[in-house]
Amino acid sequence: MEALFASTFTVAIAEIGDKTQLLALLLAVRFSNKTAIILGILLATLLNHFLAAWIGQWAIAWIDPQWATYLVAGSFFAIALWVLIPDKMDDDDNRFYKLGAFTATFILFFIAEIGDKTQIATVVLAAKYQSLTWVVIGTTLGMLIANVPVVLAGHFSANKLPMKLIHRGCAVLFALLGVATLMW
Repeated sequence: MEALFASTFTVAIAEIGDKTQLLALLLAVRFSNKTAIILGILLATLLNHFLAAWIGQWAIAWIDPQWATYLVAGSFFAIALWVLIPDKMDDDDNRFYKLGAFTATFILFFIAEIGDKTQIATVVLAAKYQSLTWVVIGTTLGMLIANVPVVLAGHFSANKLPMKLIHRGCAVLFALLGVATLMW
């Protein structure tokens, strides 16, 4: 259960102000079918994070356990620094919007997650906890916790949140995960 809770909490916090959360806001404003957007986010995240967690578990199996501990801890420290850099939304990609709310969301979310902080965090969490199922469920729940309210509120603005404080808190969380990895 530790893998589930750590993955959920970590990704939910890391997702605040992330480019995929900004994408969720953009999609919510563009499309009226909120259910299709949420389902697109869910399925894109499940697929993307399953692949990321699988890669994390596969890679960690090839590395000496002592080095793996240092690699995972170092990855958490790197993500801690990375979250201090706020994301900006990439250019609008209108060609996907004509596919409808679900398909556009699925494709755009899947693409936006590639190399994103939360995808890298999923790789690292899967390597740390060696529990693909619980990490994928947790990271997917974290994405939904952060994005569903944005989709449902539509008019919600990330500018109203204390983003610097959120990013710093998230950085501290990842740094603590790095320390915990080294200690246990």
